[in-house]
Amino acid sequence: MSQRLESMVIRHTHRVPRPTGPAGDGARAARRFDAALMSVGFKLSADLLASLSELAEESVVATAVRTLDTVRELVGDHVQHNTYFIDFPARVPDTFDFWMECIVDALLDSASRENTLAGLRAGTVDLLTLPKYGNYQHTYQQMLAAHDELIAAAGDRVTTLHLGGPLETEVTALYLALAGSTTPLGEQGIADLGTLAGHCADGPQPDDIPVRENRALINAARLQVGADPQVDTVTDVLRLACALVGGDVSLVEPTRFRSVPRGLRRALLACLDGLVAAAPAKLADVGAHREQFKRLGERLHPHEYPQWPHAAEVFAVARGEQEARSFDSRVEGLLAANDVTGATRLLATAPGKLFRTLDRLLRTCSTDEERAAVLAAAEQVAPQISGRVLLSVREHLGNRSGDARHGRLFVNRFGGAWAAPDRRRALPDAVRSRLIATLDAETRRRLPTPGHLLVDPEVLDVTLPLSGRASAAGLGVLPRGSRSRIDGELLRFFVYWKQTARATDYDLSALILNAAYETDGWLSYTALTRAEGEHSGDITNAPEGASEFINLRLGAVRGASIVPQVYIYAGEGFHEVAESFFGFMLREGEQQGQPFEARTVRMKSDLRGPGRVALPVAFVREADGAWYAHWLHFYLKGEPSGNRVEENQLSVGTLLRGVMQRDYLTVRHLVGLMAERATTTTRWEGGEVPAEPVTYLGLERPTGLHPDSVVITPENLRDLIPG
Repeated sequence: MSQRLESMVIRHTHRVPRPTGPAGDGARAARRFDAALMSVGFKLSADLLASLSELAEESVVATAVRTLDTVRELVGDHVQHNTYFIDFPARVPDTFDFWMECIVDALLDSASRENTLAGLRAGTVDLLTLPKYGNYQHTYQQMLAAHDELIAAAGDRVTTLHLGGPLETEVTALYLALAGSTTPLGEQGIADLGTLAGHCADGPQPDDIPVRENRALINAARLQVGADPQVDTVTDVLRLACALVGGDVSLVEPTRFRSVPRGLRRALLACLDGLVAAAPAKLADVGAHREQFKRLGERLHPHEYPQWPHAAEVFAVARGEQEARSFDSRVEGLLAANDVTGATRLLATAPGKLFRTLDRLLRTCSTDEERAAVLAAAEQVAPQISGRVLLSVREHLGNRSGDARHGRLFVNRFGGAWAAPDRRRALPDAVRSRLIATLDAETRRRLPTPGHLLVDPEVLDVTLPLSGRASAAGLGVLPRGSRSRIDGELLRFFVYWKQTARATDYDLSALILNAAYETDGWLSYTALTRAEGEHSGDITNAPEGASEFINLRLGAVRGASIVPQVYIYAGEGFHEVAESFFGFMLREGEQQGQPFEARTVRMKSDLRGPGRVALPVAFVREADGAWYAHWLHFYLKGEPSGNRVEENQLSVGTLLRGVMQRDYLTVRHLVGLMAERATTTTRWEGGEVPAEPVTYLGLERPTGLHPDSVVITPENLRDLIPG
C-alpha cells in the first residue's frame, strides 16, 4: 500500500516523498538513478539528489526502482512500442503497393490462397483475411535493432522530480488538496481520492468539501470507521449509497445496488429521516433521480424501520405515491406565466441556480424593469456563488457578445461534443458589461494577496480547470481549450492499446485541414504516406498490446491544422480495454532513434472516454507562422464498428472551427486580477528566481524557490480557482 501511495504522490505532485533507510554513502547509486531518469526525460532536483546520497546504496536502489516504475508509466514507457513497418518512418511503402504485396503473399500461402482468389473474382478482398496484414512481422527486439540510438538534443523534455516531505505528510497533503478541490476531479482523481479517503479517514479532514462527488467518497470512508457522514440533501445520501457499492457518485450512470449490510442500511435511513424531518421541502430533490432512489429503496427496506418514518417518505415520492413539487418545476411555472420577476425572486433563494439561469432570464425579459430586477438579484447573491460558477458564467458572457465568430460549442460531461451557430438573441452590451464587472470584482475579492507574483508566460494561455472532466490523466496534459506553442521539426503521434478479452483494432489517423477547416488530406491505414509524413502501419489485434504512430515534418505540412484521432474500428471500447493512451513527441530534424523515445514525449494522455472516436488535441498554425497545440479531450460517438477518418472529415472540421471560435477563460484572466493586489509582478522566463517567498505560476516548478513560496503548476492548477 505504501508503494501505491508513494506512486500517487509522484504522479500528482512530481515530488518524491523523503526517502528513508539506513545512512550510508549512496552518492554513486544516486547518480546512476539520475542518469536512468534522464533516459526517460526526468531528473532529480539538487535537494533530492543530496538526500539520496546520504542513504545506504540499497535504500537508493529501492527508491530508484519504485520511482522509475512510476515515471515510466507516466510517460508511456512501461510498455513495448513496436511498429508494423520495422524501419518506420523510413521505407514506409505506398498504400496500394503494400496492399498488393499482402495479396501476393496471401496467394503464395496455401492456407489463404483459395479465399483470396475468391475475393479477387468477386472484385473485393478483405484486408483482414490476409495473413500478412495487421499482424507484427517482427519482434520488438528486432525492431529496436533496426534503429540507431537517439541523439540527445537541447529540446528534449526534462521534468524535474523534487524532494518531498515524509510519506504520510505528503499523502495527507494530497488527500486534503483533492478532497477540498473547488472543481470536480477527473476519473483518475476520483479513484485516487477514494483510496486516500480510506487511508486518511482517521487523520486531518478538510474544513470544506465543495464538490458533492468528493463528499460522497469521503462520507463512505467515514462510515467505515464509525464516523457520522456529512450530508445536507437527500441527494448526498444517494451519492453516499453509490460510493458504498462502488457505483457512480456523479449519478450520471445508474448504480446497481447490491445487498447493503444492516449497519450501513440503518445509517443511510437515519440520515434521510433527519434531513426530511428538519426540512420537508428537501423531498423535492427526489424527482431528479427518481429511478435510482427506487432501486435504493428496494435494498434499504425502509418499511422494516418504523422509527424513521420520514425516510420512508423519500421512497414514497420516488414511487409516485406522495407528491413533492420540485424547485425547477416551480421556476418553470413562473416563466411559463411570463412572471420573470417572480421567477427571479424564487431563484434568488438558490443562488447557484440563479446564475446558471441568468442568460435565459435576461433573454426572457420584456421590460427594463424586469432586466434591472434580474441584474440586481445577481449582484446581491454573487458573494454566495462558488468560484467555479462565477468563472463559468464569466466565460459564458465572454462568448455572448453577438459576434458572428462566436458559435455555440456543446460539450457534455463525457467529452461528447458538437458545434452549431449561435441563434440566441444577443445580450445587450450594457448588461454584459455590468455582469462582467460584478463577476470580476467578486473574483478579485476572493483571490489571495499574492505578494511577489512570479509568472512563467507559458502558463498564461492554459485554460482554467473549471472541471476535472475537461482533461485527462497523464503527463503534460492541459485542460480543454488550452493553447501551447510547440517547437520542433518533427511531430510524432502515438497510440497504444491492449485488449482485455476480444480482438480489438484501434486506428490512429491525422486529418489535415486548410485555413477554412476543409479537408486537405489525411494519414491513416488507408493513406500510409504523404509528402509531409508517414503512418507506421495498421495493427488489428492487440492481445499483448499494440502501437501505431504518425510522423509529420511540420515545415512541409501544406494545411493549417492537424487533428490526430483514434478510431475504434472493431472490438473493445476505451473503457473496456486493459489500457489505452495517446501522446505526441517532438524531435529535431537530426534526431533519429527508436519510434518511441520517452524523453521526446511532450504529452501522454489516457484514453478512457465512452465514445468510439477520440480527439485528444489539435495542432494549428497561427498567424505568426508557429504551430500551437489546442487541447480538445473530445470523445465522439462514432459507429459501433468500422469508424474511419474518411467518414468524419466534415464533423471534425466543424468541431475544430467551433473550438477556435470560442474564447476560453485562461490563467491570464486570474493573473490580471491578482496583479492588481500583488506587491510586485515579474515575468519569469528562466534563470535565477527571487530569494524571498513568491507566488509562482508556471508549467513546471523551478528549482531554488523559497520553501515558503506558493507554487501553482498544471498538477494543482485547480487550487487557483477561488472557493
